[in-house]
Amino acid sequence: MRFQSLQVRLAVRLAALYVVATAVAAGILIYQAYDTAASLHDRELSLRSEDLARAVSLDNTGLLQLKLPPKLASAYAASTDDVFAVRDATGRVLAASPPEFGEQVVKWPLAKDDPSYFHLTNLGSTDYYGLSVELKSPVGPVSVSVARTAGANDLVSSLLREFVFDVAWVSPLFMLATLAIGIFVVRGGLKEVREVSRLAAAIGPDSTSIRLPAANLPAEIKPLVDAVNHALDRLERGFLAQRQFTANAAHQLRTPLAIVTGALDSMQGNGELSTLRTDVARMNRLVEQLLRAARLDAVLLELEPIDLNEIASSVVATMAPWAIPQGRTIAFVGADGPVWVKANGNAVADAIRNLVENGVTHSPPGGEVTVRVHENGRVSVVDQGCGVISEDREHIFDRFWRGKDRRTEGAGLGLAIVQEIMKAHSGRVTLEDNVGGGAVFTLVFPLQSMHHDQAEIIHS
Repeated sequence: MRFQSLQVRLAVRLAALYVVATAVAAGILIYQAYDTAASLHDRELSLRSEDLARAVSLDNTGLLQLKLPPKLASAYAASTDDVFAVRDATGRVLAASPPEFGEQVVKWPLAKDDPSYFHLTNLGSTDYYGLSVELKSPVGPVSVSVARTAGANDLVSSLLREFVFDVAWVSPLFMLATLAIGIFVVRGGLKEVREVSRLAAAIGPDSTSIRLPAANLPAEIKPLVDAVNHALDRLERGFLAQRQFTANAAHQLRTPLAIVTGALDSMQGNGELSTLRTDVARMNRLVEQLLRAARLDAVLLELEPIDLNEIASSVVATMAPWAIPQGRTIAFVGADGPVWVKANGNAVADAIRNLVENGVTHSPPGGEVTVRVHENGRVSVVDQGCGVISEDREHIFDRFWRGKDRRTEGAGLGLAIVQEIMKAHSGRVTLEDNVGGGAVFTLVFPLQSMHHDQAEIIHS
């Protein structure tokens, strides 16, 4: 799952790139260092050859001779790492140090203008690396061969080993630092993408008006965000059309259902007519719930300070005549004083009404539904029904969910409407078991603190 992250993919690719680039760079540096050391060694041998060629002169008899300056002669005499041999154009050795080296060189062909390199393994117990080249001397061309022991460049070799060691431990640190900077830059570049993802996760059926911002996004991401916004436009239009259809259909059904209800109430008949009245009442309730759901979806609630005591008592007074013919009663227990919350009075009344209807429907004959207002901004509706089993509690607030008992009235909208109303008020609805059997639904509102004189003004 981690490799599905764009950030991780970019970081891994950057890491691979840095490893390869660092390895190539380190290899090139080491190669150049050793190549430079070899060039310096060859350059030093060339300079020594030129010094020897400049020291060739004629003796009193007109023959070529090698007469070294005192400093150069003493240096060669004291050194066991350097050897040389100088020959004239006929191949005669003018001078050699040590003589054994001259005995070997005399067997070689004369040198050319281009240096030729050689490796001696049969001059004592030490290997020598050198070159032979033809140079112009003050008295004519001479063939010069110079060489140094393999250990004569210990200082340069030591410096090269130190350089390789430094590259070996500095390169990983440099790579890690560069990788950390790269990851930091990648995270910064994807900050807007993460913000867009956060906003997209918040979009739901009740927030289809949200659009994803396209500003400051990478050019590769912007077309995707634009396409998502266009899809949200189409989705919002679809939701709006669906809500309007639901509201219109429910509104159109209210009038004929009211006419049918009135006609049935004025008719005298047998038990079948009573059953028909029950079915029409169920249809009336369903239409009313559809209208409430459509009104809640389509209207932006205007919040103002309201008294929960007043709202709850009015709902109970309105619904008590409806409950009594069904063999149930509704009780109201108010707080000692006004309980002020910032809410929409009509929506809160709908929420309490739906809970009361739910409680009356599920309470046994002779049962009582109690509406209680608490001073901490809560309204509880207690019924004496069979309660809600644990496996149903995570679905009971879903729209059109009615549980396994399909014989209950309604279409599964009442509790869903209650939950959406509480979300619109930044509150929540809770469900607990009633001690004496049944369920306790509680509406929890953010409490609105007010002075008494302000409350009187609002109430008036």
